[in-house]
Amino acid sequence: KKYDSIKHILFFEPDKDSFKVLESKTQGDDRVILRNTALGPFSCKMEMYKETANDGQSNSLLEPHLHKTQYPHIKFNDTYEVRVHPLDKYEPSSLFNMINIDVQGFELEVFRGAKKTLNNVQYVMTEVNRAELYKNCCMVEELDEFLGKYGFERKETTWDGDTWGDAFYIK
Repeated sequence: KKYDSIKHILFFEPDKDSFKVLESKTQGDDRVILRNTALGPFSCKMEMYKETANDGQSNSLLEPHLHKTQYPHIKFNDTYEVRVHPLDKYEPSSLFNMINIDVQGFELEVFRGAKKTLNNVQYVMTEVNRAELYKNCCMVEELDEFLGKYGFERKETTWDGDTWGDAFYIK
């Protein structure tokens, strides 16, 4: 009941297995809208790198790089095609004031597809990187620069994974 003040929740999950878990955990909550798609700068189809040792938490649209040596127990055993759409396609700007993104290094690409949305939200919580865990993943400084163009300033950063962490931005 501690989340009763949250009025609208919109989840995007491209992995079918993870989506089923999300569906089962949110069933009956009329505040929740679920979309079985990935987010990115434009509509397309992309390959998803899938792993099973971490319950899909390390799945990524980007090829694993340092992740393979930093977390050798997590094996990426498959790839499959997923749909990708820009967040702005869903026009969430009138209902939401916060974005929370954890997409394994693809964060900047998601924000590139959320320009209208970024103009209308006040808070962003996102995963950040300071090493290339996934090939060509964005670095925290790139997010600072991009989000700064929309009036956001990074206020808090944790580096729980040493090479990756979470950052909180406020407009």
